[in-house]
Amino acid sequence: MRQSIVNENADLVSQNDKYVMRITGDNDIGKRELDNFTNPEEPYPVVATTSELMTTGIDAQTVKVIVLDTNINSMTKFKQIIGRGTRINEAYGKHYFTILDFRNATDLFADPEFDGDPIRVKPVLEGDDLTTILDEEENEETSIIDEETGDEITIEKPEIRNPFSTANFVPQQKVIVNGVDVSVLVSRELSFDKDGKLITRKLTDYTKEIVTEQFATLNDFLNKWNESDKKETIIQELEEKGVPVEDLINSVDKKLDLFDLICHVAFDQPPLTRNERANNVRKRNYFTKYGEQARLVLEALLDKYADEGIENMESLDVLNVIPFTEFGSRVEIVRNIFGGKEKYLEAVMELEKELYKVA
Repeated sequence: MRQSIVNENADLVSQNDKYVMRITGDNDIGKRELDNFTNPEEPYPVVATTSELMTTGIDAQTVKVIVLDTNINSMTKFKQIIGRGTRINEAYGKHYFTILDFRNATDLFADPEFDGDPIRVKPVLEGDDLTTILDEEENEETSIIDEETGDEITIEKPEIRNPFSTANFVPQQKVIVNGVDVSVLVSRELSFDKDGKLITRKLTDYTKEIVTEQFATLNDFLNKWNESDKKETIIQELEEKGVPVEDLINSVDKKLDLFDLICHVAFDQPPLTRNERANNVRKRNYFTKYGEQARLVLEALLDKYADEGIENMESLDVLNVIPFTEFGSRVEIVRNIFGGKEKYLEAVMELEKELYKVA
């Protein structure tokens, strides 16, 4: 069997001779590859030919195709084999599996009392064009009913790929809880107001209502923002009023800072990303008024803003990390490069004004 598959996939086997492996108890080379076959992060082997491998309780999370080419006379054995394909792994796109049955075992062991009735049956006759049937399947929508809410949920059809292709392999970061590998099957983002109550409205609508209660017009907000010595203070005030700042940033656009989010969500202004604001400052040659060392520090602050936002740029603690430590200690930067804390903070405030010149 292995050699037949190798012959039909000579091009893929030429890329790696472990593309198809015979994994049986009497094959030492194959047995050494069992862990790799069951590990989602290992690209090879892609195909395993075996006699009893699929009945031994192995945890093959991403098996997408099970081929049956032997007579099976035990319902328990049959279900053990099929059970290897029923694992779902969202992280690796494993949402379904296919059974290729050459011995009609699936007809003999249909068990509605154990498995329930099939959700859907697609009759296929001997002369049917399978390509056409697959195209029809892709164009159809599937939906289920959420038992908790009664809402109808449309399920996106998974992309149909060659199940034996190494192109299906996408390395994913492992998630480990208490030493056990886990996978996220379903995630739902929830936001809560300042009193700890669940926000049931659209987050942007909820935010707009709170902001416009504090600032009736865009000019009111701009004046408050520009007059504030520390923008972080305004962010804290909005959080105290009930704006879930972090949730808002994550749900709208992580590349925007809160200033642009508020202008966009509450006052329908086109937003600029932090990178766009930083680049606008660079284009104006603003830093030429400073000496070389001060200019390098301010440019690094601008990069920090583009990466992380205004809050870190305003803190003196930022001078304790790379790349600022290359200019000396925090005290040395403030005293020797800028001439003291007051002048350093003045330079930071001027930089902020440059950042927010274009609203």
